[in-house]
Amino acid sequence: MTDQPTRTVTRSEDEWRQELTPEEFAVLRRAGTERPYTGEYWDSHATGVYQCRACGAELFRSDTKFDSHCGWPSFYAPLAEDRVRYIHDRTMGMDRVEVRCATCDSHLGHVFEGEGYGTPTDLRYCMNSISMRLVPDAGDGDGSAQA
Repeated sequence: MTDQPTRTVTRSEDEWRQELTPEEFAVLRRAGTERPYTGEYWDSHATGVYQCRACGAELFRSDTKFDSHCGWPSFYAPLAEDRVRYIHDRTMGMDRVEVRCATCDSHLGHVFEGEGYGTPTDLRYCMNSISMRLVPDAGDGDGSAQA
């Protein structure tokens, strides 16, 4: 794991459209949500660092990932608080907290509190797989190690 300096990535919507697939753009730039149980990482137990798919910022480590059985990858804490930012989200008739990449302002998912999971923080960062890219730890290329 490397310690990243704080930086900001700014691109126009046209530049993001050129860099991202239509599915990635819909989630990362338009705050969409992938269907549950369909994303690449919802049931992954590979060890490594999860980066923002848009800018590469390191966001979560696999050792904070847990099985929430909700259909999306769940973490109990980000790599560091300065890696993410929070927005109060009242869309879709819900009251929740959106999580965005602090580096490029891409939508990652939402964070929920007080759901009763046996985690150290009592938080569930419910992230979209398509918003992240797993960089496996050395020697874990096959994804067989448990998180």
